[in-house]
Amino acid sequence: MTDRPRIFGISGWKNSGKTGLTTRLVDTIVARGYRISTIKHAHHDFDIDRAGTDSYRHRHAGAHEVAIVSGTRYAIMHELRGDPEPGFEDVLARLAPCDLVLIEGYKREPIPKIEARRLDAANRTPLAPQDPHIVAIAADHPVMDTLLPVFDLDDTDGIADFILASVGLPVTSKR
Repeated sequence: MTDRPRIFGISGWKNSGKTGLTTRLVDTIVARGYRISTIKHAHHDFDIDRAGTDSYRHRHAGAHEVAIVSGTRYAIMHELRGDPEPGFEDVLARLAPCDLVLIEGYKREPIPKIEARRLDAANRTPLAPQDPHIVAIAADHPVMDTLLPVFDLDDTDGIADFILASVGLPVTSKR
């Protein structure tokens, strides 16, 4: 059995700032010398290739998996074709070894997470009171009704320090 990678989640409602925070954290933590992977959960259908491309034609012809490989990257698309969505642990197990996996979405997974909150969010109902796995909050407004650490949503360095310490990685400065 392989060791499970260090993971930390970014959760929140639609338009709460999750993607912006996740991308800033990746940039910041990579600049500190760590190898980061991400998993993003989508609540909608998505496509990573365009109609008319060879890989698109392969998938639409019925291929179960299609790998696209070049000198700069590769992607493997797996068509579910009616099978259930893979579980979180199954997706996590497919990633190559890294220092930390940041998880965007997956609100209901029992993983340590920071809750992103913005006044412009589609829903502003706090997640933290009902989710014991939320260990901090990042918001663009004052948050008073919690004992959890609260960060400004734009305090990327402070949030990165908190995450690195939480998962047991040395808090390093930018290299």
